[in-house]
Amino acid sequence: MLFTSTAFFLVYLPVVLLGYYLAARHSPLWGAGWLFIASLAFYGYWMPEFTILLLASILWNYWIGRKISSHDPTGSDPVLRSTAKAWLIAGVTVDLVLLAYFKYAGFFVANLNVALGTAWSLGEIVLPIGISFFTFTQIAFLADAYQKGTKEYRFVHYGLFVTYFPHLIAGPVLHHAQMMPQFREANTYRLNFDNLATGFCIFAIGLFKKIVLADGISPYADAVFNAADTGYQPDLLEAWIGALAYTFQLYFDFSGYSDMAVGLSWMFNVRLPYNFNSPYKALNITDFWRRWHMTLSAFLRDYLYIPLGGNRNGALQRYINLLLTMVLGGLWHGANWTFVFWGALHGLYLVANHGFQALCGERCSALRGSTTFKIFAWGLTFLATVFAWVFFRANDFASAQTIVSAMLSPVAGAQTALWNQGLDVGRGVCYIVALLAVSVALPNSNTIGERTAMLVRRHCTWPFALLGGALSLCAFLVAINATRDSVSAFIYFNF
Repeated sequence: MLFTSTAFFLVYLPVVLLGYYLAARHSPLWGAGWLFIASLAFYGYWMPEFTILLLASILWNYWIGRKISSHDPTGSDPVLRSTAKAWLIAGVTVDLVLLAYFKYAGFFVANLNVALGTAWSLGEIVLPIGISFFTFTQIAFLADAYQKGTKEYRFVHYGLFVTYFPHLIAGPVLHHAQMMPQFREANTYRLNFDNLATGFCIFAIGLFKKIVLADGISPYADAVFNAADTGYQPDLLEAWIGALAYTFQLYFDFSGYSDMAVGLSWMFNVRLPYNFNSPYKALNITDFWRRWHMTLSAFLRDYLYIPLGGNRNGALQRYINLLLTMVLGGLWHGANWTFVFWGALHGLYLVANHGFQALCGERCSALRGSTTFKIFAWGLTFLATVFAWVFFRANDFASAQTIVSAMLSPVAGAQTALWNQGLDVGRGVCYIVALLAVSVALPNSNTIGERTAMLVRRHCTWPFALLGGALSLCAFLVAINATRDSVSAFIYFNF
């Protein structure tokens, strides 16, 4: 069930909200239990056959976490520490084996067949939705249980932390220290109209991003990339329209989902971490990764880059660690060499950026402060990002090469791929310019959400007015979405 569907907005969400606050009147633990069950039902609506797998994963990691904590991993006894480490290795190994089987086994066998000339097959392996997110979330929990020690949590709080429906399918990647203290707090389970109104406003922003902005520009991206898959050679303008359209489609689709997740959490008095901070305003690629999919960036930094050595062993090792982290980050997105290349490309971008910073140092501080340099840096960063998104979107290298070569070719054509889909080129260009302006000139939803919350707290009559307005807008957008011929899922559901 999509956040944009009538079933979610008119049935699931009202029932879950009402049940949550009614159950919480009995006790906070009942409220947490209701939300845990409702989150499992949300997942089961998508993939009932994998709900057992999700529950088994939760039980396994909760048990392993308790085993690690019971052996005092931060203490001075080497025997206890080594035992705790053995439990950590066992837990993470099972998590990674499950992820590897469902997500990468077919990819591995296909490449093995190419290398050896064989025809082995594992059959069709269905990818459990959200497996990357709930696996990474739990690996982080086990790692922290070993390195820092974790408090004793009730199973219902741990289960809710993993399955919490706003984030379960497509993130953000949550950290137990951010979430489980909130689930233990009694105030979380008390109805708060201020938070309810703020949540619906943020949810409405995300809904608008998805239904109007992302889905509005997606036909242009799909037309060009799908045509390239068939061997069609786009011209210069067509290729750039396709690449830029996907650049904005992905951003507004994914950030729209994240906004809806944040807004939904406000309704339950829970604060999720922000996942985006105007990434297309970035002036360099390092800044971009501080703004894009911020929770995944933090996970890769804390649980991969730093354990590899980070920047502690000299510049060369730092660059190797950066490159390896980004390659694995690319592979996390999917079992395809195009994702690996996309990750490697961003790794090279980061290496180049850090190398420039090291060479330039303080000598370029005045230059970096100039308006001309900032415009140039922004343009270079944005274009490098657009170029990389081509490989992220393309189904294979042949399609990506077709589009990239067209983007670099001065030859103009008739834009056949767009016209065949009934798409007006001029309208597409105007749409892209408008989305660029929205991305770089307007305040982001984080800022709008915080300002809304502040205004609601200051003006006691605002919650009801905002709640009514946000509900009306949501209902209007959901109605628009319901009239479409096909329902567009969120892009990151595939990861």
